[in-house]
Amino acid sequence: MLVNRIGGIALLVQSMGRILIIDHVNLSQLDLNLLVAFDALLTEGSVTRAAERVGVGQPSMSHALSRLRRLLNDELFVRASDGVKPTPRALALAAPIREALSVIQSTLLHERSFDPSAAENVFVLGMPDSIEVPLLPRLLALLAQEAPKIHVRIQSIDRYDVIEKLDRDQIHLGMAGLLTEGTLHHKRRRLYQTNYLCLFDPEALKITEPVTLEEYVALPHVLGSPRGDARGVVDDALAKLGLRRVIAVTTPHFAAVPFILKGARLICTAPERPARIFAQQFELFVCEPPLPLPDSDVSMIWHASYDLDPAHRWLRDTLIRVAGTM
Repeated sequence: MLVNRIGGIALLVQSMGRILIIDHVNLSQLDLNLLVAFDALLTEGSVTRAAERVGVGQPSMSHALSRLRRLLNDELFVRASDGVKPTPRALALAAPIREALSVIQSTLLHERSFDPSAAENVFVLGMPDSIEVPLLPRLLALLAQEAPKIHVRIQSIDRYDVIEKLDRDQIHLGMAGLLTEGTLHHKRRRLYQTNYLCLFDPEALKITEPVTLEEYVALPHVLGSPRGDARGVVDDALAKLGLRRVIAVTTPHFAAVPFILKGARLICTAPERPARIFAQQFELFVCEPPLPLPDSDVSMIWHASYDLDPAHRWLRDTLIRVAGTM
């Protein structure tokens, strides 16, 4: 540790190769509760809900917001139709403040050990049902053996909204394929790689294997699309060949695909793992698609503020183990 004094700056701390300058004079004017209020407002998007989250009355939360505005010389949160929305200045402060609060919480309030056999944590996981179908049963089986008091809540997400949900602390961890890039405040780990298979009811759709590209393009397709877009990786691959397919049905609920296919003259191109599960459970048929499709990485992503949390680290390690069994 190197101690020095420069003007009103009281201390230089050498930590992890960085010199951290602590301005005790000005920092003493900051109430830590204001940062807690800021994070709650960002998470809830409502003064009323933020007050409930922190455990104070609405007038106290409004007063905290007024103090924050004076301290930071910015409105921070402005009125919106459903509550309040952050200003650009608030969004820029969001990740550093949450990370600072996380360090304080994990250092001063949490034990550094984690016993999954006795823990009663509730983890909120975000994933599309194309991942939920093959992964969740295996995860629950492992939890039943090793962490019976831990509970899981699943939120449906897609690769476009996972970052926002992480930043608003609505989920602890997200899983998706073709993830959009996060920022320095997001951590990411690859879980597994998947390719694609064609899936159909052989009793309703009389085709022989291998399916030709001409047959494939002419057949009516089912597309699982969380946002309802009638375009996927197949369409991008076909466009490179100057071809288009016929999409007869789109559904935001991928788990509904086998019910749609059963008894119908339709075909679906789906990630391999859920496709094989659907084929076994619904007496459907799988075959290779007649054109090359890019393999897709399925990754998990989390906010850096949880990176050192023992419970969260255990969760991530557990998901890596589960993915390894797939």
